[in-house]
Amino acid sequence: MAAAAMTRALAASLADAEPVSFWLEDPGKPAVLPALTGDVSCDLLVVGGGYSGLWTALRAKERDPGLDVVLIEGHEVGWAASGRNGGFCAASLTHGLANGLERWPGEIKQLEELGARNLDAIEEAVARYKIDCDFERTGEIDVATRPHQAEELRDWHRETAELGFEGLEFLDQDALRAEVDSPTFLGGIWDRRGVAMLHPAKLAWGLKRACLDLGVRMYERTRGLDLVRSGPGMAVRTPYGRVFAGQVALGTNIFPSLVKRVRPYTVPVYDYALMTEPLTDEQLASIGWRGRQGLGDSANQFHYFRLTADHRILWGGYDAIYPYGGRLSAELDQRPATYLTLAEHFFTFFPQLEGVRFSHAWGGAIDTCSRFSAFFGTAHGGRVAYAAGFTGLGVGATRFGGDVMLDLLSGAETERTRLEMVRSKPMPFPPEPFAWAGIGLTKWSLARADENGGRRNLWLKSMDRLGLGFDS
Repeated sequence: MAAAAMTRALAASLADAEPVSFWLEDPGKPAVLPALTGDVSCDLLVVGGGYSGLWTALRAKERDPGLDVVLIEGHEVGWAASGRNGGFCAASLTHGLANGLERWPGEIKQLEELGARNLDAIEEAVARYKIDCDFERTGEIDVATRPHQAEELRDWHRETAELGFEGLEFLDQDALRAEVDSPTFLGGIWDRRGVAMLHPAKLAWGLKRACLDLGVRMYERTRGLDLVRSGPGMAVRTPYGRVFAGQVALGTNIFPSLVKRVRPYTVPVYDYALMTEPLTDEQLASIGWRGRQGLGDSANQFHYFRLTADHRILWGGYDAIYPYGGRLSAELDQRPATYLTLAEHFFTFFPQLEGVRFSHAWGGAIDTCSRFSAFFGTAHGGRVAYAAGFTGLGVGATRFGGDVMLDLLSGAETERTRLEMVRSKPMPFPPEPFAWAGIGLTKWSLARADENGGRRNLWLKSMDRLGLGFDS
């Protein structure tokens, strides 16, 4: 097909796409709670109404039902990354086994065990609180679409088996295409139990209801403006009042931390996704995706994709856009050039779905840190705890992060707080223009590696030695 004709066809597939997250348009969306007006006091204030804040508030009440917990959210619960992600709920706390093994080899077995227990606890909480979020423990397949990726996956499967990590199954080309049929697929590794698929916004809304049922006082459209000491505790000023709290847990992630020294550790990365219209039975049969696994390809600039409960395909990733200066803007939530690229790649992966149209196209910011996985800490003499830097893999890990924050606030040494992962920090990002230049060079180098058989240039090798990177 000529380039101009192809562009017109791709644009036509996007012509009716709503510029909002498919998940957030669900008719089951709960009513927004009133903003805080006046002053209130509590034992624990949680700032942020995404997964991080919701799990922290819920776990605090589960640990101590008598604790007076207040949660404030600047907009609406689940409206940001928690309502815009792909719905991959992974056991990994380290942004994948490979990243964890590279950074914390001495405790990776413990981290993997904690992650597995954390995912089991999420599944149990979904059942106990009757959260209708389409939770499916189908696992995820990491797929190779180029020969060097297939070799790398085979070597990785062999290495993990020798190290004693179980639960990963290597699929050759025929076995993989028997699960999901794409002419681009050359092999894969299936983690059968380590990932669940879910409806991300419904999970956030279900956690909101569970928190309210346990007695958490919650105020939406209530932004925390500053954080100061107040007597033996802390005070957070909001537009129409103040919250006085003995302790504060910050779950603001990509939004500027109320502890200013934490801000250089994260940068915003804009990620984008498409959602197809519901597939017909014939279209579903043409790709054979009966197991409903989540999938992601093995490239540095990777795609993630999965089926929804009503048989749509979510297709996201590839572009990871860093705005100069770390600027956050609603204007950046839409990027038509990326949507065209994603659509082109979609039909390359699944040419048998030619003619399918996209119903939604959206984007949003993810908090990325240089080690790819969350970091933690305290401030104001241990009265404030924070968790941030989940780097696109926070659907499950935020529950663990909530427990870490509560452990840190308690002052008690626990299995979690003894972890080097919890006690250490990533390298902060440099100021501008160095951050912009470094991230740009890294992205260019990663794209070159994808096109060059996976071979990493001198810049990437230097970043590897320093334990630094850029990812979404």
